[in-house]
Amino acid sequence: MRIGLTGATGFIGSHFALLAHGKGHQIVAYSRGSKGAPVADENLQQPRQAAHALPETKLDALVHLSGESLMGLWTAEKRDRIWKSRVDFTEALVAHLGTWKEQNRPKVLLCASGAGFYGNSGSAIVDETSPRGEGFLADVCAGWERAAHRAEALGMRVVSLRTGMVLGRDGGAFPLLRRVFGLGLGGRLGSGEQWMSWIHLNDAVQIILKALETETVSGPVNLCAPGAVTNAEFTRKLAEALHRPAFFHAPAFVLRLLLRGMAEEMLLSGQRVIPRIAAEMGFEFEHADISGAFKSLV
Repeated sequence: MRIGLTGATGFIGSHFALLAHGKGHQIVAYSRGSKGAPVADENLQQPRQAAHALPETKLDALVHLSGESLMGLWTAEKRDRIWKSRVDFTEALVAHLGTWKEQNRPKVLLCASGAGFYGNSGSAIVDETSPRGEGFLADVCAGWERAAHRAEALGMRVVSLRTGMVLGRDGGAFPLLRRVFGLGLGGRLGSGEQWMSWIHLNDAVQIILKALETETVSGPVNLCAPGAVTNAEFTRKLAEALHRPAFFHAPAFVLRLLLRGMAEEMLLSGQRVIPRIAAEMGFEFEHADISGAFKSLV
């Protein structure tokens, strides 16, 4: 397939490009950044236009992974950038695809979303059939998915990738966590009872490719391992993998004071997500439990 890819130089996008290219697919990479393309090959193109201004070309599929980072203080300006880079940007992208000739338009759109769609679900198990939750992230994810699903009116199959914490050596939260815990400064956040849905990078990109290649899959797909854990267990298992203590504790009120809304929704709340659609696709996780994932990473 000839696959368009936004966010191509990002953490997940660059590894997806490598996997898809290795499986014989042709990647047309789009990025707003200045970094080079993730694969050095004559079949990889990297126009540096904004994604909603993609030059028309023949695409079989489009994987849309770009968006403002959620890390940082959630000021009004930051929230506005998060919303515009996900919801407004995707609306513009789909509208732009509608101007393409039908024979050039991709037949499938895979668009990033997040496990934050489920809000703070407590200890209840949620899957792709569960309703949306409450909060800023839930609003963003719902708007993001709604914008992506407008492509169905163009005859495109649409998949929303509800992604949990992606664990990899060279991006996401893990490098920082490894440094902090390696210094013996790790510890639980708040009560530690909040659930964390995570996935190893290798499994994440393989599920994306499998969903892309499986024509019967549409709608939400949870990019999460089957073994969700509480923050306390996550902390304990990472400390064990690094052979370091984890005595520190970040009180909830301190996190709320320092990080505002980000702390409440990303650090002190959580979701116990299971990947029902991945199981129905017959996907076999390489890293189904957190201990094995940490062992592979350290």
